[in-house]
Amino acid sequence: MLGRVYSAVRAFARLLGSVSLTFLGLTCVTFVIGRVIPIDPVLAIVGDKASNETYDRVRLQLGLDKPLMVQYWTYLKKLVQGDFGNSVMTAHPVLTDLLHVFPATIELATLALVIGVVGGIPLGVYAAVNRGRWPDQLIRFVSLIGYSMPVFWLGLIGLLLFYAKLGWVEGPGRLDVGFDDIVPTVTGMLTVDSLWAGETEVFWNVMGHLILPASILGYISIATVARMTRSFMLSQLKQEYILAALAKGLSPARVVWVHALGNVWVQLITVIALTFGSLLEGAVLTETVFAWPGLGFYLKNSLFAADLNAVLGGTVLVGVVYIGLNMLSDVVYTLVDPRARGNS
Repeated sequence: MLGRVYSAVRAFARLLGSVSLTFLGLTCVTFVIGRVIPIDPVLAIVGDKASNETYDRVRLQLGLDKPLMVQYWTYLKKLVQGDFGNSVMTAHPVLTDLLHVFPATIELATLALVIGVVGGIPLGVYAAVNRGRWPDQLIRFVSLIGYSMPVFWLGLIGLLLFYAKLGWVEGPGRLDVGFDDIVPTVTGMLTVDSLWAGETEVFWNVMGHLILPASILGYISIATVARMTRSFMLSQLKQEYILAALAKGLSPARVVWVHALGNVWVQLITVIALTFGSLLEGAVLTETVFAWPGLGFYLKNSLFAADLNAVLGGTVLVGVVYIGLNMLSDVVYTLVDPRARGNS
């Protein structure tokens, strides 16, 4: 009993230490970025027509006259307290802005991930089973296109075809103007909030706006997940236990979809977690093309407005999400593969 408690405490201490070091490295990188980017935070606040006295006063208020290590320590203390500073663009605390825009990105990235997983895993398995034949070549070709096509180009073509030409989806934005302020904000995700409020008409309007950008991001996710699933499955299909299972009379479908796929789930969890993180941070161009008011759209506008606090705050948020996804994947490992519990 005491041995188990000691092992659990030791594992938790290792996890806490790893997370702390990762967070420290993340804050250090973002702080350096804030000093390397050719943006003067003082000019962003006072404007280029301000007097020298005003410029110097604001510079002192921001603490930019102090040594870099002192500035970093002040920056770190504020981050731990949830203080990202105020946004020059909105005049609101950056944390308030991030909490307002991030649910829209989660909504977009989650649907894109579902599309990527539901489409990518079966395609990857089917490609591995048919290695070297035309289905494998076709799936690899489609995946290659997903890697190669610029996402902004796909977004513009999608809007031109499915919105302007065919009228199958709603246009840019997150919601038609006529539905504004109908649904009370609970989670910030309009699909969830509209269903929670029983406003099905609002829900379908949101889905009409959401489906196209999510499908484009989902297609890119399919390319990633299918490629990695194929690679993992090819490694498993060469193992001796596959031949043994077939020799015992098990159906090829059961051997592939239960035994072989079951042994690659731990690896796929990592791929799925990293894919979700990349969707959260990489939706800048997609959100810009579709005027989707999420984190990417907010960061783009902040960068053009020289709003350094907002840019760094969004960067830290994405980094924290990556840390959280890695921790979550570690937990899921132990649920999917009991062998991982003995190694923790």
